[in-house]
Amino acid sequence: MKRFFAFVLLSAFALTGARAQESVTYSLPQTTVHLKVTAEKESFIAGPYARFAQKYLGAAARTADATTYRLRSVELTPLTEVNPSESYTLETGRLADGGSALLAFSAQGLVSLGGGQRATGIAWRFPAPATQGAFNEKDLGENLTSATATLYKSVVEGGAFSRVAVQQSEVVEKSLENKAAEAAQRIFDLRRSRVQIITGDTDATYSGEAMGAAIAEITRIEQEYLSLFYGLSETSEQTMHFDVIPEKAREAQMYVAFRLSDTDGLLPSTDIAGRPIVLEFIVENRLEEPAAASAEETGKKKSAQPAELLHYRVPATATVRLLDAEQLLLQSRIPVYQLGTECTYPLPLKKK
Repeated sequence: MKRFFAFVLLSAFALTGARAQESVTYSLPQTTVHLKVTAEKESFIAGPYARFAQKYLGAAARTADATTYRLRSVELTPLTEVNPSESYTLETGRLADGGSALLAFSAQGLVSLGGGQRATGIAWRFPAPATQGAFNEKDLGENLTSATATLYKSVVEGGAFSRVAVQQSEVVEKSLENKAAEAAQRIFDLRRSRVQIITGDTDATYSGEAMGAAIAEITRIEQEYLSLFYGLSETSEQTMHFDVIPEKAREAQMYVAFRLSDTDGLLPSTDIAGRPIVLEFIVENRLEEPAAASAEETGKKKSAQPAELLHYRVPATATVRLLDAEQLLLQSRIPVYQLGTECTYPLPLKKK
C-alpha cells in the first residue's frame, strides 16, 4: 500500500438532531526552510603610525578605520507545518469503519488539537555593539626632544658688521614620524632580546618556566608596539533566523532568503541595503498529477458505493542551494510537500 502523508487537526464535534456526528478538519502539510545564519563582525581601528609601517617595518598597514561583516555559518533545517490554505473536513461518523482507517492513515503525520497555528516563527537576536579598542602607547621616552637652532648676531669687527653663528638649544615636540621610528626600534630590540634568550646569548640565565615566561612577556610587549602600526581588530557575532516558504505556482523557484551588508550585517530580504543571498530549489522528482476522470467514469463512480475522499500530499524531492551571487554557500536535498503532488484516498461510507 502506498505511503500517504497528511496533517490532521481535530475539530470540535457537531451535533445534528439527537445524534452526535463527529467531524474532523485537517490541513495538508507544507515545508518551510528555516535558516540560522551567523555573521562575524570585525571592527578595525587603524594604528596611529600606520602610514610609516612600510618605511620602518617593511610591510604596509591599513590606514582607515572600518567595520565589516562576513558570513561565518549557515544551518538549514526543513520544517513541516500546516498549510492553512489547504484545509478539508471529513464526517467520520459516516465512515464504514467508524473512522479507524482515517486514524491509521493520519498516524503517519502529525496529530494536534485546536487551531493549527504555524509550528515555528522567526527569532531575531542582535548582539551588543562591540566596545571600541584603545591603543596602549608604550613608553617612548620623553615626548619632548632637544633640537639645535642656529642663530646669528651682528658684531662689529674692525669698523664693519659681520654675522657670527651662535648655538642655542630649544625644546620642541617630537614629530609623529620620530615616534614611529622609536617604536620600530623598540620592536627590533625586543626581537633581538628574544633571540638572545632562546640561544643563550645573554648574561642572564633562563631555563624552564622562567624562559617561557620571559619569551611570552617579550612577545606581548612586541604585539602592543606592532598595534601602533597595524591597528586593532575586535570581532563579535550576529545571529539571525530566516524562513523561506516555497510556492508551487512560481515558475522560477528562487527566493531571496536574506541580505548581507558589509557595513550593517544581516538584513531581512526586504531591506535592499544589502546584497541578496538566494535560496534555489531544483525539483529532482515529482509524482505525476492524477489524470482527470472522464464524464463516463465520473458517472460510474456516482452510481457505485459512495465514499469520502481523503486528500493528501506526496512531497517532491528537491536540491536546495544557497547562493551568494555565483558562490555556492550550501547545498542539500530535502522533501518539499507543496512542490509535490496532491492526491486523494477514498474512504467508504456506511451502508444504508
